[in-house]
Amino acid sequence: MRRDEIIFLYKAARGGHLDLFLRRIEVWDKEQKRVLVFLTNHRSFAASTIAAIYRQRWQIELFFKALKQNLRIKTFVGTSPNALQIQIWTALIALLLLKYLQLRARFSWSLSNLAALLRQQLFVYRDLFVWIDDPFQPPPVLDSAVEQLVLSW
Repeated sequence: MRRDEIIFLYKAARGGHLDLFLRRIEVWDKEQKRVLVFLTNHRSFAASTIAAIYRQRWQIELFFKALKQNLRIKTFVGTSPNALQIQIWTALIALLLLKYLQLRARFSWSLSNLAALLRQQLFVYRDLFVWIDDPFQPPPVLDSAVEQLVLSW
């Protein structure tokens, strides 16, 4: 921690005055070698605790950004806590499966390209592990001796 200060902001608000006391915290980030500045109205936590909370908050933001970008999740389907947890866990499992495929493939996939092309290949019959290594080959020709089942109405 480099600084921990209480600052005062004076703001004229619609005919009245609003006084605002904030806490300004400067922390040195060893990993990125830069100073991070946080403004908060929380005065009871230690400066190191507030810095840790903001770091974790940023990781959560990056997680949701990855979910939105790679899995095209724009809104939550349900509003109950259980519905939100189910959708987040499902998205997390899907993201982990995509990451596994990306790491297993010999082809150098970006995660977003893998998700997009995999979405296109869902209804094409082919070996997934062959496809992720060589994605631009045409799908195999199905043996014509295999007869399609006929539905009798």
